Amino acid sequence: MKNNQKIAFLSLGIALYVVLSAFVIIPIVNRIKLDLGYIVFGMYLNTFGMPATLVGVLGCIIAELLKGGSFRIAWAIGQAFIGLFLGYLLPKTEKTWLKIVYAIIAVFIGIALIKTLIEVAMYQFPLNLKFASNFAAFIVDAIALVIGILLNRKIKIVRH
Repeated sequence: MKNNQKIAFLSLGIALYVVLSAFVIIPIVNRIKLDLGYIVFGMYLNTFGMPATLVGVLGCIIAELLKGGSFRIAWAIGQAFIGLFLGYLLPKTEKTWLKIVYAIIAVFIGIALIKTLIEVAMYQFPLNLKFASNFAAFIVDAIALVIGILLNRKIKIVRH
């Protein structure tokens, strides 16, 4: 695939992530919502590998800016970890069940651990409350990311 085609596909992924994250809101508990952008993120990570990290990071930042005028750096850093971890492993892994395990591990580390620790350090939130909240977000986000990985088997982007 040519670089300009890859840039176009990644830009489309960012746009899809933003639309699904900012405008399709499905509340779950308190401030936790089903982030459908993670479906796009999972599909793109499975297809493009590490460059798809941009879909999650920039998609997250732009969606947050559209919703509230600012973005939470902890989300972006958590997304970057998820993108780099899965962007490296998913394209090299053939077994679907292993991709699912990697996705769950990555989202747990990125959201439940990294995001929690950053928010506790930056805002002095109580660790137990922040971990509980981010653990709920991890579960919802992991489900959406796994759906994206599974959908990727059905929807293929033609590579030349």
